[in-house]
Order: sequence, then C-alpha cells, then structure tokens
Amino acid sequence: MITAMMAGISGMILASRLYSGQPNAALSYELDAIAAAVLGGTSLNGGYGTVIGTMIGALTIGVINNGMNLMNVPYFYQMVVKGLVILIAVYVDVRNKKKRG
Repeated sequence: MITAMMAGISGMILASRLYSGQPNAALSYELDAIAAAVLGGTSLNGGYGTVIGTMIGALTIGVINNGMNLMNVPYFYQMVVKGLVILIAVYVDVRNKKKRG
C-alpha cells in the first residue's frame, strides 16, 4: 500500500518536472534501487537489511552514476558497470554467508 502510494507520488513529481507524462522517463530506476539495496547489505536470497546500509548503497550508486555522466560514459556502459557492481555485491554476500554457515 505504501509502495503504491510512493510510486504514485513519484510519478506525479516526475510528470510535473517533465511537463508531461512520459512512459519511458524512468526506465533504469529499478536497477538503481536494487543495486542500492544490495550494496547496502540486503541479501537477494532473503534475510534482512538496514536502512542505513541501503542509504549508503544509494549514495554509492549516485556517486557512480554522477561520475560516469561527468566522464561522458555511454549509457550502455553505465548499465554494464551497474550490473557488475550488483554481481560483485552478490558474490561478496554469498561468500560471507558460506564463511558464517
């Protein structure tokens, strides 16, 4: 319920900034959200994560996005880098779980 409400508010804010409704305006935001959560320590296999960790992950993804934009990296390669960051974070998470378990 809260997620749907926040998605609606986000859509209204985005539409007001673009002065129109664009269906393709926020295509890669879900990848950024997943990457932020995984970088923050949330396991994709279930379990728990922290709000602080997710905020640090979001900050890290924002810095990566901004840095690649400033370096004029093409969009395709930006998506590849974000995918690699997710893969590395998942690998580290799985490796840490094997050490603990």
